[in-house]
Amino acid sequence: MTYIMSLFLLGLVLGLVAVASNPSPYFAALGLVVVAGMGCGVLIGHGGPFLSLVLFLIYLGGMLVVFAYSAALAAEPFPEGWGSWPVAAYMLMYVLGVGLVSSTLWSGWYESSWVPADELGDFSVFRGDIGGVALMYSSGGGMLVISAWVLLLTLFVVLELTRGLSRGALRAV
Repeated sequence: MTYIMSLFLLGLVLGLVAVASNPSPYFAALGLVVVAGMGCGVLIGHGGPFLSLVLFLIYLGGMLVVFAYSAALAAEPFPEGWGSWPVAAYMLMYVLGVGLVSSTLWSGWYESSWVPADELGDFSVFRGDIGGVALMYSSGGGMLVISAWVLLLTLFVVLELTRGLSRGALRAV
């Protein structure tokens, strides 16, 4: 299980490096999907499979909308990919930065974080994440509605800020 969690965490870091180093929205959206998948894998490893599934589906739905809008507004005929030299230089710089920071923080502090949430599952009737889901919908229903409105408002603000003077591929013919 430790090897699988290490693989998920390595994929998460590499996906974040791919998102941070790429100027094109097409490839950055693919990197965000990889980051979402690996992050949900880490959540599954720590005992939250239902929360991970819900987060993955909601995040991919939101990413689909944002990717469609950003691809329509930033219509580049030849976007830069991961194989181009500036993007590869940024990726190398970010990977070296992550390696430098992790080598300075390398000690035994991380060993307690590998304990899953279901270690006391024999003493409970429910899984660890089911009680949290019920509490989220019962006590936090109003906050979920407010969060949905805030995300919708943020989408419109980001689209208005990135529009600029021209409308990209959506301008009137």
